[in-house]
Amino acid sequence: MDDQLTQLSAAVGTACQQHQLATPPITIAAAESCTGGWVAQVITHTAGSSAWFDRGFVTYSNQAKIDMLGVRAATLEAHGAVSLETAGEMAVGALLNSQAQISLAITGIAGPAGGSPDKPVGTVCFAWCIQKQTETATRTERCVFGGDRESIRRQAVIHALQGLLSRIKEMN
Repeated sequence: MDDQLTQLSAAVGTACQQHQLATPPITIAAAESCTGGWVAQVITHTAGSSAWFDRGFVTYSNQAKIDMLGVRAATLEAHGAVSLETAGEMAVGALLNSQAQISLAITGIAGPAGGSPDKPVGTVCFAWCIQKQTETATRTERCVFGGDRESIRRQAVIHALQGLLSRIKEMN
């Protein structure tokens, strides 16, 4: 694992550990499509991550998104797998199907094929969801990254973890 990813994982872990006295302590769930579990791999690279990482869902197919995360078929039909709406439902589903208090979701087109004029290769949709006492708060974001498949996926992992770190810090 390269230094940038190692440092990002450690920063997420430190931020979570600073909340360990909270009730309940902060734990994370990840729902990934185009990154294929890379976020979970980066997080679990940090020793002790079992204290703050609950689980990951790799939901590459639409059916996996429906079965494992409860993404609505109507959402996939209306907006597609790569959409803010789908990412948001993935993040909420990761919370509902875990013990985590915060989740992230990634769905995108890493290429080299599969893009369209509206959603070119490199389009990645993100969502971060925080479980509050009586509700969930979800933020979504769309980015278009350049480069080859590996580069797009790596940029998506970094962006998702940076967003997660920001959301954890906001929980103070």
